[in-house]
Amino acid sequence: MKMSLNTYLLLLAMLMVACGTPSGQHYAWPLGTSSPENTVTQIFAGKFSDEVARLSEGTMKIQVYPNSVVGGDRELLESCKDGDIPFVVQNTAPQVPFMSDIAVFDIPMLFDSIETVRQAVDNPVFLYRIRQVYQRANYELLGYADQGFRVMTTNRKVQDLIDFKGQKIRTMENPYHLAFWKALDAAPTPMTFSEVYIGLQQGTIDAQENPYEVIVSNKLFEQQRYVVETNHLPHLISLIVSTKFMNKLSQKQQQIIRQAAEIAKVYAREQSDKRIASRIELIEQSGTQIIRLDEKTKAEMRLLSQPLIERIRSKVDTELVNNYLNISGNAVN
Repeated sequence: MKMSLNTYLLLLAMLMVACGTPSGQHYAWPLGTSSPENTVTQIFAGKFSDEVARLSEGTMKIQVYPNSVVGGDRELLESCKDGDIPFVVQNTAPQVPFMSDIAVFDIPMLFDSIETVRQAVDNPVFLYRIRQVYQRANYELLGYADQGFRVMTTNRKVQDLIDFKGQKIRTMENPYHLAFWKALDAAPTPMTFSEVYIGLQQGTIDAQENPYEVIVSNKLFEQQRYVVETNHLPHLISLIVSTKFMNKLSQKQQQIIRQAAEIAKVYAREQSDKRIASRIELIEQSGTQIIRLDEKTKAEMRLLSQPLIERIRSKVDTELVNNYLNISGNAVN
């Protein structure tokens, strides 16, 4: 039977390598991401791998496989649940079909700063509740890093609410993301990400939304006149591990993994802030204009988002939503 390259690499990654050394056993476990190497996702994964090796004095090793080498987002989640690919680093959006309560992060227009977002996801009460969501699905959440906020790029100058009207904006195939842009009277269009650059180039779509990291790494700004800081959603990156896998480890090994994840989370957030600043500078130097919306426009966008909040509330654990809203300072009665 002929084996595909991806299958071969997957099987290779799944092997636990054990070799006797004076200091004991050495292990190599796979960590999968669907992101390219030059991203905060990779930085998060790489730092975690480095810290596991350092804290275990080389007796525990993690091999990072980026670029969907061992599977796309859905395949990674399925493999992680089974314990085949024990570690996964990915955005929260692909997790909603597996854990409906993760849609709490699809509530738009809640936060004014990424620091407040981080305080929210690190809040002990919220963190306990969201970890229970992962636990019920047979994952353990080790922590959230981020790539800042998602922003809009477009060829139409957006300064007021009316400027969103009719814009064909590419979104992920997420019903809540679609509903948000429809509420702004835009025309959201789900599209495979690999087609976005050509879609902008050929005029199939007018706009798209992503964090600065993605906009620059994929050169989307080259086809757009404006970046509009809608900051409508935080782009959270989760580090998860299979509970089936974790349960087979010793208490000391589990402690090392959790400690390494905490260090990696802090480091990835610091790197994200630095990279966003450098990417904004690069975009401005290219001639693409960055627009920062005024408070009146953001308040109007927030008001139009209220029905979507109620829709998400009806699908997501009420206490989880209320806790998230309260921390954001935008609680809805």
